[in-house]
Amino acid sequence: MALQRNIIQGCGLGVKVAAVTSVQQRHNSSDVRFLTKTRMDALKKGSGGRSSFSGHVATVFGASGFIGRYVCNRLGKVGTQIIIPYRGDHYDVLRLKLVGDLGQVLFLPYHLCDEEAIRKAVKYSDIVINLVGRDWETRNFTFEQVHVEGAHRLARISKEMGVERFLHVSALNADREHEGYILKGGSKFLKSKALGEQAVRDAFPEATVFRPSDVYGQEDRFLRYYAGLWRHQGKLVPLPQGGKDIWKQPVFVSDLAEAIVAASKDPDTAGKTYEAVGPRRYELGELVDWFHRVMRKDKESYGYMKYDMKWDPFFKVKAHLTEYLPSWPINSLTRDKIEREAVTDITTGLPTLEDLGVTLTKMEDRMDWELKPFRAGSYYDEEVGEFEPPAPPKYIEAR
Repeated sequence: MALQRNIIQGCGLGVKVAAVTSVQQRHNSSDVRFLTKTRMDALKKGSGGRSSFSGHVATVFGASGFIGRYVCNRLGKVGTQIIIPYRGDHYDVLRLKLVGDLGQVLFLPYHLCDEEAIRKAVKYSDIVINLVGRDWETRNFTFEQVHVEGAHRLARISKEMGVERFLHVSALNADREHEGYILKGGSKFLKSKALGEQAVRDAFPEATVFRPSDVYGQEDRFLRYYAGLWRHQGKLVPLPQGGKDIWKQPVFVSDLAEAIVAASKDPDTAGKTYEAVGPRRYELGELVDWFHRVMRKDKESYGYMKYDMKWDPFFKVKAHLTEYLPSWPINSLTRDKIEREAVTDITTGLPTLEDLGVTLTKMEDRMDWELKPFRAGSYYDEEVGEFEPPAPPKYIEAR
């Protein structure tokens, strides 16, 4: 009995020592040794959900932006470890800590011109996603510095550091010349996006490129752009050509994020370009009319009306002056933004999001929710059936 008791006590002590040793040797979530590429396969753990580690480490540049938040959320759900380089105030990315499980989301200060910081950000990653972009030029960065030089720098350093997959987000309609509606030579934004694509291809030939149309969703700059008061002239809305003969094919942000994450895990997407568009085409004027019907600000109840902006020189001056504000342009209104409004979305037969297994979301299924904060009398406790459902827009099914 005494011998048996000693054996049991010895085993118990051994278990305790093993447990203590295991705890002492466990790596902290901030320990970079946890991220080394040679250990990824060995570290795969779990069934592939949020609390698993998929074996992939992704660096997401531009994670604090509109699309970036959705991409990070998708990556975190499948157990990808995410490195988020950020510029400026760390509070801008604070809430992204929640997109992944404890220890799965790491933050790193960087600057787009600081090559050493970029190398540090991609050193342990097998996936790099570039979502960095600007809708307007600032005192610190021009379109060329962000979309061309910055994109080339990220792609070149990623290639040098042995990154396996590089994904770059460009823009639809950037692959062709535009005459220009109010700016001579067309949109500088689209021109810089086209040059950025080429720069990325030169530095990282296997990069996967996405060309999204107007992207809508929570906190976007498409629906909220037309819903904002600064885009209006009182109750009137000036549009290029009055919204006639300009066709748009907006895409839902969750669909785009799903496609980016799917492509990052599929080696067959390397070197391909995808056109990220929605399932339906709408005339611009029809879209804006529909938005106002959903917001209960239509012609009958609110006095809303659209018109051709060529008859309103004051609106062009308004957009021009907004560009000189010291911070963000009010409601993101700039002349380049208006120039992009006047461009019809054209697809060229390249693969789309559906080729990545994405079931595209129809705008009609989202508008009531997306535009609810802008609805007239939104605090009014309406009775059932008091308001007629807004008439849906006319559309053309995308081929």
